[in-house]
Amino acid sequence: MPQNLSTVADAMRAFMNVLSAIKETLKKILVCREYDEYPDDFEMHGVARIVDILNQYSKEFPANPLAISEGEFLMEEIKALEEAKAMGLPNFLPESTFRTLFKKKIDRISHLTLEFVNKVWNYIEEVVIKVLTRHSDNYPPLQASMTRAAQNLIEKLKKQSVLSVKVMLEMEMLCAYTSNPDYMKTWSALMQKQDLFMDLLHDHSKSPVFDLDWLGKVNISHLRQQSKEMAEMAFDLRMRIIAYWRTVVLRLVDGPALHILFYVQKLVEEEMDNEIVNEIVGHSGSGLEKMLEESPSVAGKRVRLQKSIELLKESKQVVARIMDRIQLLED
Repeated sequence: MPQNLSTVADAMRAFMNVLSAIKETLKKILVCREYDEYPDDFEMHGVARIVDILNQYSKEFPANPLAISEGEFLMEEIKALEEAKAMGLPNFLPESTFRTLFKKKIDRISHLTLEFVNKVWNYIEEVVIKVLTRHSDNYPPLQASMTRAAQNLIEKLKKQSVLSVKVMLEMEMLCAYTSNPDYMKTWSALMQKQDLFMDLLHDHSKSPVFDLDWLGKVNISHLRQQSKEMAEMAFDLRMRIIAYWRTVVLRLVDGPALHILFYVQKLVEEEMDNEIVNEIVGHSGSGLEKMLEESPSVAGKRVRLQKSIELLKESKQVVARIMDRIQLLED
């Protein structure tokens, strides 16, 4: 049973206690991985569930860009190279062709990143509202205002995350850069297959099935009519895309994840308190004044409790009189 609030000062103390309890619980669930308040409610094990969402998102990314290529092996690259023809040096890979092809691949998987961000923030909102409702259950007028403030704040943070991810995706579509040495290492390893590829391409007596190791097997019979120069350029271009893809996937997984973890900590440590205080106290203290008005359910409980206390007092007096009589009879 909550304390009977008679002054604004009482309401302020009660409000700050509720706010402190909410912050402590959210810090345990969403930052510190402590679930003692919800040991059997696994949906409230915040960090663990966010990691689950992140792992699922990571698995949805195709590790092999061959899986998101259009048509037969290398034909997408050949068409792009043909459209980029110009008077210039032979066997020269135009960077614009690489960017055009890579942009299409990013565009095909961009929805995964946006879905991930929305899914994480929707989960965080569920956790926050559940914790907030539990700790403010005795103050319904306060509960409604706090819930509204929390939802507004989470919606704002979600929009910031979505905007950040959209910028990240746009950068990957428009620019190609990495200092990661894995790019050159992977590309060099893949290009060791080029001689075998060209041999199979021109020796029609051999099987047209080309084994790309971890990338799988592909049929290259449709490429045997292509010129040697075009086939080599298309193969080189595809291997560069595959090598660079590994770096980009890491950025598109790690970047949004770090962004969300950072904003979750800000939500718990700073912004939730400020948002709720502004909502409750910011309007001339009207939110605190509403706390002085007990809800019918709480008032009813208080009346029933008072009656129980009075009944216990009466029972105590009756028992005392009976004990006194027993003592007199014994004497």
